[in-house]
Order: sequence, then structure tokens, then C-alpha cells
Amino acid sequence: MVKNRLVICILVASLLLDQISSYPSRAKARKHSKRRVKEKDGDLKSQVEKLWREVNALKEMQALQTVCLRGTKVHKKCYLASEGLKHYHEANEDCISKGGTLVVPRNSDEINALRDYSKRSLPGVNDFWLGINDMVTEGKFLDVHGFAVSFLNWDRAQPSGGKRENCVLFSQSAQGKWSDEACRSSKRYICEFIIP
Repeated sequence: MVKNRLVICILVASLLLDQISSYPSRAKARKHSKRRVKEKDGDLKSQVEKLWREVNALKEMQALQTVCLRGTKVHKKCYLASEGLKHYHEANEDCISKGGTLVVPRNSDEINALRDYSKRSLPGVNDFWLGINDMVTEGKFLDVHGFAVSFLNWDRAQPSGGKRENCVLFSQSAQGKWSDEACRSSKRYICEFIIP
């Protein structure tokens, strides 16, 4: 973090020195037209905006690296287990506030990675929320972004809850199979963060 701040300070200082050295003397500056001054101001503003974008990108990458260190990295995702029980909507909001979403496994490799990670990070927890639900249309399961889920891993006789159970659980005891559950139930959860 100190290293990133030092790099940022050096970039800002070099930009300012470059701008100061490129300004002509005061006598010559008076001769420039207003249009020329506005162009320089525009250039300076765009360079400062570019630096801020780079600083923010560095901050995001640093935050993501912290998440990956506390959780686990799988393919192009980081997983981070919750520390408490929450309703589905509260769990999703908590993940969003951290820069991610509730986990959505997209294939059997991710199911296996989630099983392994949840055994280590949620010992004794049988099931946890996934970022999948059918709240909008019964039987049409969408991820937390509103896209149809193409990979499904239902347990036998699931989904079974009809309109009462609209949120999806990942079950350790069923080897990573899914079941539907009432969204107001309090469960543990895992957030996922996409690595750019």
C-alpha cells in the first residue's frame, strides 16, 4: 500500500513538474490567446482525470488482492465466506457493499472449488446461499445480475418449494447439489469477486 502511494505521488509530482516547465515566461504567456490557455487547462484537467482513474484502479486491485488473501482464488474469481447468518437479500447486499455478489457457480469445476472452500471456511455449515433465485417468474432461475442461469445442479426432487421457496441453497451434505428455500431464512453465504 505504501508502495502504491509512493508511485502515485511520483506520478503526480512528475505531471506537475512537466506542466510547470512547459509554461512559457509571464511575458510570453500574456501574448497567448485565451483559446491557447483553455487548451492547456483542458490538457491538464484530462491528465489529472486520467491519474485519478489510474489511482482508483490501483485501489480496486489492492482491495481485490486483500479479498483473495482472506478468501480463496479460483479461476478468475475470488471467494470470501461470510462470518454470520443473514436473509438472502441481506446477504446479497453485504456482498455488494464489499464489491462482489453472492456466489454463482457456472460449472462443475466451480461446484467442486466451492465444496472444498466451504468445508475449510465454513466448518460445520451444511448449506449456504447462492446468488440464484426465481422471485420474478416461478421456475425461471436468474442470477443476481438478472441473467438466466444455464448451469443447474439440483438435488433429487428439487426445486420443490413452489412460490414459497424462491432462493437457492448450496448443500454440503448433498455433495454440492442445490435446493430451494424461503428467502427469509437465515443462512451463511459466500461472496464472489470477479478478477479483471
